[in-house]
Amino acid sequence: MAFFGSTTSANVSNNADKDIEVADPPSDSISSLSFSPAADYLAVGSWDNNVRVYEVGPNGQTQGKAMYPHQAPVLSTCWTKDGTKIISGGADNAARLYDVQTSQSQQVAQHDGPVKVVKWIETPQGGILATGSWDKTIKYWDMRTPNPIATVQLPERCYTLDVAYPLMVVGTAERHIQIFNLSNPNTAYKTMVSPLKWQTRVVSCFPTSNGFAVGSVEGRVAIQYVDDKDAQNNFSFKCHRRDQAPNSKDQSLVFAVNDIAFHPVHGTFSTCGSDGTINFWDKDSRVRLKTFEPCPGPISSTAFNRTGTIFAYAVSYDWSKGHSGATPGHPNKIMLHATKEEEVKKRQKTR
Repeated sequence: MAFFGSTTSANVSNNADKDIEVADPPSDSISSLSFSPAADYLAVGSWDNNVRVYEVGPNGQTQGKAMYPHQAPVLSTCWTKDGTKIISGGADNAARLYDVQTSQSQQVAQHDGPVKVVKWIETPQGGILATGSWDKTIKYWDMRTPNPIATVQLPERCYTLDVAYPLMVVGTAERHIQIFNLSNPNTAYKTMVSPLKWQTRVVSCFPTSNGFAVGSVEGRVAIQYVDDKDAQNNFSFKCHRRDQAPNSKDQSLVFAVNDIAFHPVHGTFSTCGSDGTINFWDKDSRVRLKTFEPCPGPISSTAFNRTGTIFAYAVSYDWSKGHSGATPGHPNKIMLHATKEEEVKKRQKTR
């Protein structure tokens, strides 16, 4: 049953050159996109205080399936491993769990500040929830008990957090990065300052769990390996920049890197930015695989589906210019791009 009325129909696979717009998007900025690990369901968090769930059909048609509220803007969404539950964190200092099968939602976590990130961690002992907050803590939650099973103090407010078990990486204000081995989740395994000079916007773990990518507000990405023995493979590069005039490299317009998503099959990754462009990259060959500028307006969030055949992106105000930049008339769109093999497959390394 649709909850937003109409259904959009188009063919993702055969209409690959034309990205498909999802019907009935949120009415305010889109902060988070996350696909179910079990089916083509997309959870969307928004500044209109709601989480929406869309079903993506085999031909690209989309249908609203569910919606549930927070009491303030939603900042993050994730799914449990079996795809039966969605967890969301918001500026109401709470995380909520929505059961897809029963359509019931309940509060499952509480902080003293906005919950910036929620991540589901599948451990050998079972699943737990990690919540990162602007109250400078990470809390771990067992869904069967009302209180956190552990609280980790951070050096600053949590801005971003990602998990590829057993690796967890946290980026905070003041460019602190904390690396955790989740076999010992209560103490940072390694602490460092971001290799990028400006504020951390996003961290994203390699699917291989041996490193991570960092994106900053200053149009740069750093590739970092966890172990010192791999340090020679660390590097950073510029992206999401525009030269103001031909041959004027010193006068680039610089844009925030808003999200980094790794392809679940090939291990390549995407970046999106305030400049309204999306890039696909191969970190091992250090090449850009594709760049496209799908719509005018910042790209605020992205996600691959579980097979890597669909790439969702949100065209929406990204708050990179603060409240003053939130002018009326900003678009709010969710788009679906059918990935082609040559866009996401790794290149052969050239010597």
